Amino acid sequence: MSLARRSLIGGALALWAMPAAAQRLTPAVQKIDPRPQAPGSVAARAAAAMPRYAPAEKVTGDIRLWGHGNRKLPWMHYLVDQWAEDFHRFHPEARLETHLYGTSSGIPALYNGLGDIALLGEEILPDAAKAFERVKGYAPTGVELMTGSVDIRNFDYAQMVFVHRDNPLARISLVELDAILGTEHRRGTRNIRRWGELGLTGAWATRAITPYSWAIDDSFGFYLRNAVLMGSHRWNPALQGFAHINNADGTIYDHGQQVLDALAKDPAGIAVSNIRYAVPEVKPLALAHTAAGPFVAVSEASLIDQSYPLARTLPAVIDLPPDGRIDPKVREFLRYVLSREGQEAVNRDGRYLPLSPASAEKERRKLA
Repeated sequence: MSLARRSLIGGALALWAMPAAAQRLTPAVQKIDPRPQAPGSVAARAAAAMPRYAPAEKVTGDIRLWGHGNRKLPWMHYLVDQWAEDFHRFHPEARLETHLYGTSSGIPALYNGLGDIALLGEEILPDAAKAFERVKGYAPTGVELMTGSVDIRNFDYAQMVFVHRDNPLARISLVELDAILGTEHRRGTRNIRRWGELGLTGAWATRAITPYSWAIDDSFGFYLRNAVLMGSHRWNPALQGFAHINNADGTIYDHGQQVLDALAKDPAGIAVSNIRYAVPEVKPLALAHTAAGPFVAVSEASLIDQSYPLARTLPAVIDLPPDGRIDPKVREFLRYVLSREGQEAVNRDGRYLPLSPASAEKERRKLA
């Protein structure tokens, strides 16, 4: 049974209600089938605006792709196999060799000489980048390939900020969020600990803010630390972090669901989670980088064009030496993925979103 979730259609949020018990549990092993983007959707228009792939040179041999996926489950193969088959049409003597064992396998395969491309399911983690640099003597190079989903579990869904439905707040900036979640404030602010400091009046003014989020030591917390706290490790001591709970019956009580279940019981709370876990007692806030705005809600459009401040992208990592020489078959494959054909394959799979045409062009320039 799927989780209660909100999908964004035409920029509007709609909630499908389910029994409370069903909302909280996710099967430990999920069948995540492709869900193609509809013709004419924002994502389809973005891919259609990109140039078609034209080989700069013919390439041969194996391209060893390591990383994001699962040894036993095929969910990343749905997309990667599309890329492999279509790329073979342009380069019949080249073959994509896949080792999709998980993000943590990707970068080590590069610096150990086992792989040519590391496909990651999250941002490049500092420890992995440092290990690469210790071995190779220079930093790895990241090339963004796709945009994270709105609300699909395991596909880099958007991080969103919520308050209780009784809270009059409608929007918040990353500067203010840093002031709530952190103590160091590299964005140049100071502690915000009461709702009155965000402009709320009356009985709200003196109420203490209770922050809820992911556990700070998992990859979601790491992203939040970099995207909001600008790398600071100094969190608000009052922050309540949640990790997945694995139940004896094989289900998982997702951390994002725990966060919003806690917020539902706390009118004075603020939370970072995702709309897929929303319950009627909570509401999402529009987000901006600073108080000057613009304040943006999550939608496919605002993630693809990266106007939403916490939009996520999915990178590939390659070994690009200081002399700038890229293995031609690696360059051609990544040029293909960043073309109209490669991004339309993303849309046919339908879990991730494509890049915007401007972002794809920026990434292609890294391969020139």
